Amino acid sequence: MATNIQQLEHLLAYQFRDWNLLAQALTHPSFVNESCGDTGDYQRLEFLGDAVLGLLLAEMLYECYPDWAEGALSQLRARLAGQDVLADRARWLGIAPFIQLGRGEEHTSGREKDSILADILEAVIAALYRDGGLQVARTFVIRLFEGLVAAPETLAFGRDSKSELQEYLSSNGYSPPEYQLIEESGPPHDRQFSFQIIANGTVIGTGQGKSKKIAQQAAAARALEALQAVQGQRV
Repeated sequence: MATNIQQLEHLLAYQFRDWNLLAQALTHPSFVNESCGDTGDYQRLEFLGDAVLGLLLAEMLYECYPDWAEGALSQLRARLAGQDVLADRARWLGIAPFIQLGRGEEHTSGREKDSILADILEAVIAALYRDGGLQVARTFVIRLFEGLVAAPETLAFGRDSKSELQEYLSSNGYSPPEYQLIEESGPPHDRQFSFQIIANGTVIGTGQGKSKKIAQQAAAARALEALQAVQGQRV
């Protein structure tokens, strides 16, 4: 376990004084239930990490967008703290191999579940905060989110555009949307994905993002905008 902790510390760019904090942040409840371990699971740390992350994201957005109103800031913070974005950031870091899972979760690909990855990331943020203080947590959160904060257009936030597009196409006689990955670029720690959407044999939208889910949402949002604009011109 010590070797794994040291490897993860390298990814986090921080050395813990209390390894137990980091070990707990990586421990899923299923592992504790099956092993009768005494480290505890990540749930309490996740609770704290959610609050710390919310504060630090609010601080970043407050400083980055001095002209934005409270509503817009709140909407972007909520999107950045969404499960899919947190899971994407956890994958970017490479946390998955270090998670301690029970056999059941291991057999159902628990390491790739957005819900578990997002929870673990919040727990890790809390562990950093508890071990090193707010500045350590701040440095980590800035490293994770500065690119997304600076380019919020890469996030289809505030809506589920894929569901909206599905409903729009169905009600207007289109075939179901087909999402096609057209490009994957960038280094392993900073991937960029591009998707196009095809309906009725035609490309109706394209989008980019730092994860496949974000790119698909962006493509769906653009497809909706284009289709609704054409519909408006016909009215």
